[in-house]
Amino acid sequence: MEKLWGGRFEGKSEAWIDAFGASIPFDHQLAQQDITGSLAHVKMLAKTGILTETEAEQIIFGLNSIKDKLAAGILTFTIENEDIHLNIEKHLHDEIGPVAGKLHTGRSRNDQVATDMHLYLKETVQEVIKKIQLFRQVLLQKAEENIDTIMPGYTHLQHAQPISFAHHMMAYYGMLTRDQERFNESLKRIDISPLGCAALAGTTFPIDRAYSAELLGFSSIYENSLDGVSDRDFILEFLSDSSILMMHLSRLCEEIILWCSYEFQFIELTDTFSTGSSIMPQKKNPDMAELIRGKSGRVYGNLFSLLTVLKGLPLAYNKDLQEDKEGMFDTSHTILTSLDIMAGMIESMTLNKDIMENATEKDFSNATELADYLANKGLPFRQAHEIVGKLVLECTKKGIYLQDISLEEYQEITPLIEADIYQTLASKTAIERRHSFGGTGFDQVKAAIERGKATLKEEHQKSVTK
Repeated sequence: MEKLWGGRFEGKSEAWIDAFGASIPFDHQLAQQDITGSLAHVKMLAKTGILTETEAEQIIFGLNSIKDKLAAGILTFTIENEDIHLNIEKHLHDEIGPVAGKLHTGRSRNDQVATDMHLYLKETVQEVIKKIQLFRQVLLQKAEENIDTIMPGYTHLQHAQPISFAHHMMAYYGMLTRDQERFNESLKRIDISPLGCAALAGTTFPIDRAYSAELLGFSSIYENSLDGVSDRDFILEFLSDSSILMMHLSRLCEEIILWCSYEFQFIELTDTFSTGSSIMPQKKNPDMAELIRGKSGRVYGNLFSLLTVLKGLPLAYNKDLQEDKEGMFDTSHTILTSLDIMAGMIESMTLNKDIMENATEKDFSNATELADYLANKGLPFRQAHEIVGKLVLECTKKGIYLQDISLEEYQEITPLIEADIYQTLASKTAIERRHSFGGTGFDQVKAAIERGKATLKEEHQKSVTK
């Protein structure tokens, strides 16, 4: 097959070399964006008089015909045509003949592919933002349903202090809110048009870059043509934001996996998000949570892969930049699916509330309460800390807990301890008393949930008015 760029060459490449250099096996995912970019470009060429209205109408007709075939799933691509741009151009030539060759006036594949990726990521990030919002809504709802649900809070994966389960969910709500903010902010760097930068130096044709950017819905254009075709910062930022998002999802998945275990039994996932064993009939494995935890690694890998590709590249375009797409596509698909799964998994999981609360009664997570109690009675906190530490040691040796110590024994240690100590040591009391802003106190958690609701409502109203 004759190459569209083959005028300079006498020899023909071999098929296996073509296959190695071709990007169409993955950049076919940019077909819609490539057609959209071409439609804007040809309209600009007509507006500036570079093409006649008749020529532009023919090209627009052909591109729309290709667009219809793409939507119908009957558009085919070949490795011989290397990439999505040359494949679309070949289809256009088949549709309308030689006038198709005029479409590429005033542009290069270098600015064409950059435009496609800006369009792709703009659409993708907007979808990611919507899915994060939905997941935050699920976290908020789960929290509101479980304000009074008590569980152990952990540090070092050891029982630390009792907390509200809602407080735990709201911690992830906060993480996801920051994730959404990062993706929102990244749109500023994505929403820029490189179309018209051409190969690297611009073009001699009297193009109107601002007009084509307006047609494509971009808010601005690259001011430097070299930068326009070389920049992949916007993809790096997307991969970085996605890596942080996946890290947050992975942390929650790790806890879900622990909570599902026989040792915890805090929650149970529905069958939709679980699988069984081929040999052990009793198993119910949290495979979806494990997969998301595992897939965080591939998203990290995509980020480091592109960083490595870019770190030694001179300006402007180099074939290395063909390696910017697969990781971008893979990360897009991974995070969008992961967010859907996470929302469904959290929304449908069952909490074993009694087991969670009992776990705070058969431990020493109330030790700080006793130390605070003594400090409030006037004892220096460090002295109180030492007394309670020794008590915990003694209880551990005897196989009892702080609430099992008699009042007489307590008063032998210090007369500061009175009968109200047992109420103080109760898990519910421990949570209620943590009323500092942002703490796990039930009233504080309710207030945090109300703030979350107001934030989501405001975000929704803004999206409606756009």
